[in-house]
Amino acid sequence: MAELVFFSGTMDCGKSTLALQMDYTHAAAGRSGLTFTKFDRAGEAVVSSRLGLRAQALEVRDDTDFWDVVVAHRMAGERVDYLICDEAQFYGVEQVDQLARLVDEMSVDVFAFGITADFRTKLFPGSQRLIELADRVQVLQVEALCWCGARATHNARTADGVMVVEGEQVVVGDTHAAPTATIGYEVLCRRHHMRRMTRAAARAAAMSPDVLPLDLDMCPMPPHPGASSTPTTAAAQGG
Repeated sequence: MAELVFFSGTMDCGKSTLALQMDYTHAAAGRSGLTFTKFDRAGEAVVSSRLGLRAQALEVRDDTDFWDVVVAHRMAGERVDYLICDEAQFYGVEQVDQLARLVDEMSVDVFAFGITADFRTKLFPGSQRLIELADRVQVLQVEALCWCGARATHNARTADGVMVVEGEQVVVGDTHAAPTATIGYEVLCRRHHMRRMTRAAARAAAMSPDVLPLDLDMCPMPPHPGASSTPTTAAAQGG
């Protein structure tokens, strides 16, 4: 029986690495599949891992119809046994429905990989639909860590180094943004996400003569005048 499986986790937990490994494993077993991605940090039509692994992929557009893509390949005499769908949080609800239909009606295995919630702790529509429809939802066992050493459970967005909780859901950036970039991402535990205590904020608080070490966790983030604005740079929160 084919399955729709959703592998989820925060940034830095190895989703894209697992996607590439999954494709390799199934291809090595003689199966034929297609790999999809959207808004990968390395550019268009590529799945990349922060470990340095990468592979070519089909870029998912807003008008991509997975059913039509698979039908076209099969009409051309090509086998399609499985799909690898990276950055699935960015897929549309209808596209996730198409993936489920491929599993049920064409017996195509679908392995989707993505972040569950955005920097505001709100579910991505694509991820929500995957949770609703998936045969299995698997949280990746590789745990990303907050700067404090605790398990990271939330994704944080920073603008000019300051954590923000308002703005567009999808804005391009990375955890290792260039010095001139204004958007970055960082994984935090729930406690520090709720206190807006990023690594940089914690470091700044630790250097303050008015803050005792035991008080570090209680230090609030100063208000940021641009917290509600969202720079229109060219990247996206991804895994």
